[in-house]
Amino acid sequence: MRIKGIVNYYEAAAQFELTAEEALELFLSKGLSRSFRWDQMVRNEHDVAFTVAKLMNGDLLDFVKKELTKVIDSGATFDDFADKITPALQRHGWWGKRDVLDPYSGQVIEARLGSASRLETIFRTNLQSAYTKGQWESIEENMSTMPYLMYDAVDDSRVRPEHAQWDGIVLPANHSFWESHYPPNGYNCRCGVIQLSWQDLQDYGLRVSQPPSINWQVHTAADGREIAHPQGVDPTFV
Repeated sequence: MRIKGIVNYYEAAAQFELTAEEALELFLSKGLSRSFRWDQMVRNEHDVAFTVAKLMNGDLLDFVKKELTKVIDSGATFDDFADKITPALQRHGWWGKRDVLDPYSGQVIEARLGSASRLETIFRTNLQSAYTKGQWESIEENMSTMPYLMYDAVDDSRVRPEHAQWDGIVLPANHSFWESHYPPNGYNCRCGVIQLSWQDLQDYGLRVSQPPSINWQVHTAADGREIAHPQGVDPTFV
C-alpha cells in the first residue's frame, strides 16, 4: 500500500527531513573492518564499521569508502561510482573470480570478487544504511506526534514475497516488530517505512494491524556464531 512512495534513498531522506550532510556525517563516523565472509558482521556492527566481504586490502577498502563518501556528498549516480571504482579494483586484481585463501577453512577456494552486480549491491546497501540510521533518529524525535509506522514495500515483480506480505502493515513505532523488521531487510532491499499520525490513519482509512506471526530461523556463520533472524530478513540485517 503506497501513500508516499519511497523510490530511492534521496526521496527517503527528504521524507524524514534528513539532509545529505547528516547522512554524510553518519557514514564518515564509521571505521573500517576487514571481513572475508558476508556473515561476519551483523546490523549493529555495520552501524559503526564499513566493510566489503573479501576485500582484505585495507588501502583499497579505504578507497571504496572514500568514493562512497563522495557519492553521498555530491548526489552522484551509481554509474559515476562504478566508472571511478572499477578500473582501480581491476588494477589491484580484485575483480572476477580468483583463487583466495579462506581463513576459516585454511583452504584455497575460488571466490567471486568484484563485478558490476556486486558494485551495485555495495552502492545501494551503503547509501541506504547511511540514511536509515538518521531516519530512525528522526522517527524517535517525532514519535509523540506521529506514533505509527507503515511498512512500505515496492510493489513490483522484484519484491521479495515476504516483504510484499508486510506491505501496508501499520504498527506503533515502538512495537517490537520494528526491532527485527525495520528496513532494509536484505541486500538490495528497497523497502521503507512511512511515519504516520493518528490523523493520518483517519485520513487514509488505515487501522493498526495485527502483528504478523514471525518464523524465526538460525543461520550459522563461518565463525560458528548462530544468528537468529526472521524468515524473509537476511541474517546480517537483524
